[in-house]
Amino acid sequence: MMKQTSSHITLGKWKQLRIRGRGSSLWTLLIVLLGLVTVVILPLIFLFRQAFMDQNGVFVGLANFAKYGESPALLQSLQHSLTVSVLTTVIVIPLAFGLAYVLTRTDIKGKGIIKGLAMLPLFAPTMMHGLALTYLFGNQGLFTTGFFGALPFEWRIPLYGPVGILIAEVIYTFPQAFLIMMAGLMISDYRLYEAADSMGASHFKKLWSITLPSVKYALLSTATVCFTLSFTDYGAPKVVGGQYSVLATDVYKQVVGQQNMSMGAVVGIMLTVPAVLAFILDRIVTRKQQAYVTSKSVPYAIKRNRLRNTFAYLYAGIFSLVIVTVMGAVVFAAFVKKWPYNLSLTMDNFNFSKAAAGGFDPFWNSVQMSIMTAVLGTVLIFAIAYLIENTKGFRGLRQAAYFLSILPMALPGLVIGLAFIYFFNHPGNPLGFMYGTMAILVLANILHFYSVPFMTATTTLKMMDKEFDQVSESMNVGRGRTFFRVTVPLSMSAILEMFVYLFVNSMVTISAVVFLYGADLKLASIMIVNMDDAGDTAQAAAMSVLIVLLNLAVRGGYEALTARLRRKTAAWQKR
Repeated sequence: MMKQTSSHITLGKWKQLRIRGRGSSLWTLLIVLLGLVTVVILPLIFLFRQAFMDQNGVFVGLANFAKYGESPALLQSLQHSLTVSVLTTVIVIPLAFGLAYVLTRTDIKGKGIIKGLAMLPLFAPTMMHGLALTYLFGNQGLFTTGFFGALPFEWRIPLYGPVGILIAEVIYTFPQAFLIMMAGLMISDYRLYEAADSMGASHFKKLWSITLPSVKYALLSTATVCFTLSFTDYGAPKVVGGQYSVLATDVYKQVVGQQNMSMGAVVGIMLTVPAVLAFILDRIVTRKQQAYVTSKSVPYAIKRNRLRNTFAYLYAGIFSLVIVTVMGAVVFAAFVKKWPYNLSLTMDNFNFSKAAAGGFDPFWNSVQMSIMTAVLGTVLIFAIAYLIENTKGFRGLRQAAYFLSILPMALPGLVIGLAFIYFFNHPGNPLGFMYGTMAILVLANILHFYSVPFMTATTTLKMMDKEFDQVSESMNVGRGRTFFRVTVPLSMSAILEMFVYLFVNSMVTISAVVFLYGADLKLASIMIVNMDDAGDTAQAAAMSVLIVLLNLAVRGGYEALTARLRRKTAAWQKR
């Protein structure tokens, strides 16, 4: 009788704990949802609201949009943005596919070095690509006045305008496109190629009938990423755009230059529409994607082919040379006295006290902002992903939180910064004290780069066995203890990847923070543009080099830590 009573009490306590757990999960979900609505939806509402107001805050309906439609200059900027984005996408996709094919379908040597060079532009601000083009093809560029003497004007590349923007955007978007294409090509079923060989199919036929259909979703994702990134980029058009205006620079001119907040909101909305449409298209296509590889699939087998490898080496060599030349030009310029007249080496360019940057403070501000973004962002994003993925019930709340978590992927950084201005500057907003502080810069960066780490965390948590939580519940072990003792250690590689992603992107970004920094919180990426405008081009190059070196050091630390984690995991599995 005593045993039955004790068992009954224990079972009753377990049920009470489950009810309390569901109650706490509900409140936590509601708090998360409220927070996401506050930082995602409300600023967007204020942005859209401003587009229907005049300068005095009076509702004017569609008058601002009508004014936009009647402005030839603004419509021309829209056309320019679309032109550059489409051309960038058309150029980058075959280039990225070619290099990804070389690294996944050939057996050439040095693949690690080639892949590292392909990813190198990820660690640099987009302004650095513009600076590199200036040093190479500008009026005093290396190829303009150096190797071949002073080239005739008609032989020079018209750098400051659409050509310069296009080249810079190709360099900027290539690494992302390459990584997507490489992931798509790594998944294959060799049985299809064996069947094609038995039928006497040519290499072109196999490429057209097997390879391209197998990566069609990767191709569409690549197109979406390239179009969106180039359409919303601010850094490259600012440095090499000249008089060729695009929507990203128009937003800045309207808000900062002309203080026309209403028209700035209208241009911001126009900047968002294509990005949102591309995002929706990508999500629809992704949902229709079916598994190409099954449990019976055979990995792709690379056969020896000297002629193919010769072309692969040639393609990879040309690509590597281009990247080294582009990045090396800025590095070299950062260490010479006066490009291209006095090429003797010096460290004076790293003294920013006499430049527009006003010293090293902008660099350290960026480092502080990036560390805070990476630490707080990683903790918050992983915790929210865990809550959405591992909470039982409340499907509607979890789906709403998931939608708000992937929505920032469709929002350009300039639009996020612009929306934050309207929201946090509103007199009735109790959060207004954050404007102009480090807190709003960190918040803007976390929101801007939120979706990719969130999807990384969600994918990792989906791969984890749900029995961990079930066993914990049966043993009356709290979810918090299970989270810190089991979930976090098993997800450490993904957590470190999230940290590095947030840190690196926070160091190089300009679009999300260009409207939000205070006079005493200047940032390195913004100062690169200001120094270039002020004629301190060598100092701008030096600041760019510092950012790249720091990002490479952080990435190197990540690679070392993950390698150590993999060794520990392998040792644990052998026990």
